[in-house]
Amino acid sequence: MARKVITFGELMLRLAPAGYERFLQASSYGAAFGGGEANVAVSLANYGMDAGFVTKLPTHEIGQAAVNALRQFGVDTSKIVRGGARVGIYFLEKGASQRPSKVIYDRAHSAIAEACVSDFDWNEIFLGADWFHFTGITPALSDSAANICLEACRAAKEKGMTISCDLNYRNKLWTKEKAESVMGNLCEYVDVCIANEEDANDVFGICSKGTKVTAGELNKEGYREVAEKLTDRFGFQKVAITLRTSISANDNRWAAMLYENGRCYFSREYLMHIVDRVGGGDSFGGGLIYACMKEYNPQDAIEFAVAASCLKHSVEGDFNLVSVEEVKKLAGGDASGRVQR
Repeated sequence: MARKVITFGELMLRLAPAGYERFLQASSYGAAFGGGEANVAVSLANYGMDAGFVTKLPTHEIGQAAVNALRQFGVDTSKIVRGGARVGIYFLEKGASQRPSKVIYDRAHSAIAEACVSDFDWNEIFLGADWFHFTGITPALSDSAANICLEACRAAKEKGMTISCDLNYRNKLWTKEKAESVMGNLCEYVDVCIANEEDANDVFGICSKGTKVTAGELNKEGYREVAEKLTDRFGFQKVAITLRTSISANDNRWAAMLYENGRCYFSREYLMHIVDRVGGGDSFGGGLIYACMKEYNPQDAIEFAVAASCLKHSVEGDFNLVSVEEVKKLAGGDASGRVQR
C-alpha cells in the first residue's frame, strides 16, 4: 500500500505573457494553476505516491478549474474545503539574460487567506497519512492561515507523522520579524527543513559565511554551519539546502546539500538552461520527500531531489511533470538530453 502525503497551502491562478514579453507589451496572458504545496503534491502523485492537497477554494468555475488542474495528475482533492470569494492570482513575467523574472501578487482576501481554523478537521484529513508538508508561504497569507498551519502541525505530531517545511520566505507577504516569530513556533514541530541559500538568513538570521548570492558566489562548506545551527535550535532530523548559482536569468548552476545525523551530503552540480524556474524549489521538496519515504540513503536522496528539480527547470508551468525513471536516469549521470527512441 502506497504511503500517503498531505500538503496544505494556497492554489493560485498563474497569468503570464507569452514567451519573454514584458507586462507592458502583453495583449494576452496564458492561464495555469500552481502553488508551493500543490506543486509538491503533483510531483509526488507523478511518482506514484498517494498525495492529497488541502486548501480552501471558491465554489465558482475558477475554483473548480483549480481543483480539476490537480485531479488530472492524480492528486487527491477530496479534502479541499469549498467556499470564500476568490482564487489568488499571480502574474509572472519571465526574465531573460540579465533581466530578472518578476512576480506581481493579487492574492489579498483569497479563500484560503480568509479561512478559519474550524474549516479543517485535521483528525479526519490525516486519516491514514504518514507525512505532512507545508511551506512558509501559507502562514504568511494571514494570521488565520498561520493558526491553521499550527493546528495542522499539532495534529500531525500527535499522530506521529513526519512533518516537512520549506521555509520559502517571501518579502512581499510579510516582514522578516513577523516571519521569524511565526515560523519559529511552527518549526518546533518540523522534522525535515528545506530552504534555499537565502531563506535561513531571511527568516532566522542564520547565514553562510562567504556567500554572495547576487554575485554568484556560494561557500558550500558554510552551509554546514547553517544546517548545524538550524538543527541545534529546532532539533530537525534533516536539513536540505538548495544551492543556486545564478549566471543569468536563463542559466544557473544547481546543487544541494543534505544534513543528517551530523553529516553533510552534497549533490553533483548541474548547469541548467532554464525554460521555467517557477516551482523549482517545490520540485526539489517533492523529490526529497519521495526519496525519504522510499528510504533512500542520504546521498541517493539528495541526488534524486536535485535531479528532479533540475528537470523541472525544463518544464513549462508550476508542476514538475517528470517520472521516477527520468529522474533516476539523470541522477545516474545521463545528462546528455539525447532523443529517447
